[in-house]
Amino acid sequence: MKQSVEAFVAAAMDDARMGPLHWRVVTLISAGLAIDLVDIAVFGSLVPDLIRSGFATPAHIALIASATLIGTFLGSLGQGELTDRFGRKTVYQANLLIFGVMTIAASLAPSYLWLAGARFVAGVGLGAEPPLCFSYAAEYAPARSRGKVMAFVHLIGGASPWPVSILFVLACRSILGWRGIFVVIGIVALIIWLLRFSLPESPRWLATHGRGAEALDVLNRLGIAGPAPGTELGASAASDTKSDPIAVVFRRHRKTVVASLVSFFTLFCVVYLVATWLPQLMSERGFPITKALTFTFGMTLAYPCSSVFMMFALDRIGRLKVSVTASCLAVVFALLFAQAGSQPMVLIVGFCMFFFMQTGVNAMVIFTAECFPTNARASGIGLAFAASKIGASLAPYAIFIYQAYGLGALFGGMAALLIVAAIATTQIHSETKGRPLDAIAAPTG
Repeated sequence: MKQSVEAFVAAAMDDARMGPLHWRVVTLISAGLAIDLVDIAVFGSLVPDLIRSGFATPAHIALIASATLIGTFLGSLGQGELTDRFGRKTVYQANLLIFGVMTIAASLAPSYLWLAGARFVAGVGLGAEPPLCFSYAAEYAPARSRGKVMAFVHLIGGASPWPVSILFVLACRSILGWRGIFVVIGIVALIIWLLRFSLPESPRWLATHGRGAEALDVLNRLGIAGPAPGTELGASAASDTKSDPIAVVFRRHRKTVVASLVSFFTLFCVVYLVATWLPQLMSERGFPITKALTFTFGMTLAYPCSSVFMMFALDRIGRLKVSVTASCLAVVFALLFAQAGSQPMVLIVGFCMFFFMQTGVNAMVIFTAECFPTNARASGIGLAFAASKIGASLAPYAIFIYQAYGLGALFGGMAALLIVAAIATTQIHSETKGRPLDAIAAPTG
């Protein structure tokens, strides 16, 4: 019996060693995720300036933040069908172009409504970045080191941008103002867009969409040996799949998608709440804005530390244990943070809270990206990220809980959401460490 082309490509990618082109692809993929995180971190750091300058009120900020997140919801939700049907690279390029152009347009806003509108359209482009990033990266990573590679993606694209962004705002907010900072972000996005034209398509996706010869060509570029001379590769139901990816997700992976919807909703609600309001909350507790941003910068150094930890832990301990344990520890430190009185205590407890929150979220995202088949991966994780945007769009309004009931109630609510997320994560799938992607979820015709 002939080996099918997609089975050969999948096995070759799973067994490969990471070469120069692998790392180039992963780095360029990570750069798109970095822009997403830069956008979140920078906006939260600019909130005090937007309020104090009189450009926007706290209610306006909630509207602007929610408009952005509704845009990213539509982008996350809509990209899956397009990406799984037409390829990772095409959609990846289009969304970053939209984000870059509209972020520059946001810098010209004469009113908060203009800013909200520009941020909404930019969000549509930006929303496709995270689900595409994890789909793309998972399909390039070898089975035995996929956790390490995906954690590296987080280090470059999901962790380092937080402290770098806040440091950038600290250094440049008085020189550039919030408008100039948006211009810089838009220009950087367009530079990455140009560099990503050199990205090869995912060979796994090519092999499952009737483009086996192109998939083998990408393997050759990666330095991976093709089939032995004289070997013929056959076709299977997944060699040129025509199945609707959303239908595949709900027909064959219903439990996985429902559990991931809950996990993403709750965890990202917490993440966006902290990102949007922490500098302002610290400012209201007596920290000057500069000191509030400096302390926030110190806390976000936990993010790259978390990614480095995951590079070693995910392939040894496992995604599930790391995510659930970290989420539970984040609960403890969130409750402690609400009680922290002294400045050293705020910094130390905040650092630990950020570390475990980041570890819980990112291990869960990596885990989820592995649990859908190649012909529906972007759709499955796109749905999960869409749920995260719904949670995130509600997060800015948590300021009203703080104003009505105080800091303890706000962080108590965060702790409850983290507990729900930990429980839901255990229902997504069984452990995936070291397993070939197609053994976790095989593509179907």
